[in-house]
Amino acid sequence: MSGQWEFWIDRGGTFTDVIGVAPDGRLRVRKVPSATARDGEPDPGLEAARAMLAEAGAAPSEVGIVKVGTTVVTNALLEGHGSRVAWVTTRGFGDALLIGQQDRPELFALQVRRPAPLYSRVVEIDERVDADGGVLVTPDPAAVRTALRAAREAGCDAVAIALLHGWQHVAHERIVATLARELGFAQVSVSHELAPLPRLVPRGDTTVFDARLAVTLAAYAGRLALQLRGFAPQARLLFMQSSGGLTEAASFRPAASVLSGPAGGLTGMARLGAALGEPRLIGFDMGGTSTDVSLYDGAFARRFEHRIAGARLAVPMLDVHTIAAGGGSILALRDGRGVVGPESAGAHPGPACYGRGGPATVTDLQVVLGRLLPAALPRVFGPQGDAPIDVAAAHAALRALAASPDAALAPLAAGYLEVAIAAMAAAIRHVAIAQGLDPADFTLFAFGGAAGQHACRVAEASGMRRVLVHPLASVLSAWGIGIADRVEVRRRGLQRRLDAAGWDAARALRDGLAAEASATLQAEPAADGALQLTSWFELRDGASETTLDVEGESPAALRSGFLAQHRARFGYDADPARLEVAAVRVEARVRRVAPEPRPMPPS
Repeated sequence: MSGQWEFWIDRGGTFTDVIGVAPDGRLRVRKVPSATARDGEPDPGLEAARAMLAEAGAAPSEVGIVKVGTTVVTNALLEGHGSRVAWVTTRGFGDALLIGQQDRPELFALQVRRPAPLYSRVVEIDERVDADGGVLVTPDPAAVRTALRAAREAGCDAVAIALLHGWQHVAHERIVATLARELGFAQVSVSHELAPLPRLVPRGDTTVFDARLAVTLAAYAGRLALQLRGFAPQARLLFMQSSGGLTEAASFRPAASVLSGPAGGLTGMARLGAALGEPRLIGFDMGGTSTDVSLYDGAFARRFEHRIAGARLAVPMLDVHTIAAGGGSILALRDGRGVVGPESAGAHPGPACYGRGGPATVTDLQVVLGRLLPAALPRVFGPQGDAPIDVAAAHAALRALAASPDAALAPLAAGYLEVAIAAMAAAIRHVAIAQGLDPADFTLFAFGGAAGQHACRVAEASGMRRVLVHPLASVLSAWGIGIADRVEVRRRGLQRRLDAAGWDAARALRDGLAAEASATLQAEPAADGALQLTSWFELRDGASETTLDVEGESPAALRSGFLAQHRARFGYDADPARLEVAAVRVEARVRRVAPEPRPMPPS
């Protein structure tokens, strides 16, 4: 430890989990209801930290660092908040993001509801570069300025710039970005800076997403930093990224925050699995609002395209599959059948058993079935936050869903619970089978506030035989955020055949990205004094859209690694003559927290 206090905070949709680490390494844990992020409202995590210091008789001047994972961006998007965005693209491609990839996630839906675009206005400009960098049409600055000014006058306060082939030939995007900044837009997001990758649709979606929510995230981070300065002005503030590493507030981007909290849980699970000799784990993180399922097979599973509210984000992130089934998921009767979620009771009013007038939820099922006992839980419920759980309220809420007033509630509760268990087991099978793996070969690592109530049933339904529960399971995401490394990830498209010339280009790009990522972390203090660099070459079979991460230092090594992975994943052999290096990714990592065990907090 640094000789100072640290606070590790996971701000979820229902609860905020806080771990305080004293200078002697001892942990203190607190779980408080999440509050909204309105101006002037105290941050629940910092308020909990303040209370912990007071209990320990410590001064705020002893706080050295605060690490935070947050869902504020995801919540803002789902609630329809954010900036009004003008999307600037090449003339003739203004409907590309609306058309998307023409997939139908709900194939048999009689009424297809397409998500509304995240931009408010499209600005098509006369410019064109071919795939080899040849300039076909140069943009006219005066015409671009006029179009941007019209968007500004129409109420757009952010600009997203994603031009055809702009990921590789950046001059035209830079021209537009300079003009937009001169006109005073609050946010200017540029695709070659955010996602320098081929394919206009995911690159454009990522850029629009950033423009839509960058101001919201900056406002939240600014409020948090301001409150931290008022509380502990000397403390350093770091944020957890979806890729599984911490970064400074200035580098924290909206797309990197989508899985900020869940990434902490997966980081903690991987570190504990290594310490316990359990290299094959499926994470089952059940909180109040949702359940996150992840897979760790000796290494982090990652994905590079994530869909949220219809937008495709082309950024590296840990592979977490989220379903809307948490402890606060609301029970309902639709079309004569019982359904669980996706709506959540949140922290206010919360489940019916919280005694604040909430609806029937998954947590209430456990109360009705006699598995959550008032005597075993703290008296933090009711309108004043000082009462035990309300068993009668849970029964009354569930009875409202019964077919008749005198119907037995236990079978009804068991039926609704079976629906929730089936959804969670399906998510586990999804993350395993998608990688050609059998869930039975893994241990279920249960964490999150509600996972302990359901872990054995979920494991049984998934065909798994072992369940692992850590003493800090209820706040594991906060613990993972605390022990996470400082990480900088750089990724860039290449699109070259895996031959001698393609290998030289890939290696040169790798070396440049490594230098760029390392430079950001050079001054970072490391627990073990080392800066670790890892690089991957993202290979694919010809024009396939699916890439596989391969490590190696020669074309032959990359080729054999890819062919083995491809066979295991898809069950057939790829054509070695068609292999292509689609992109190169480098990760620079500094371990800030030594992995020694810590004494557990008192119950």
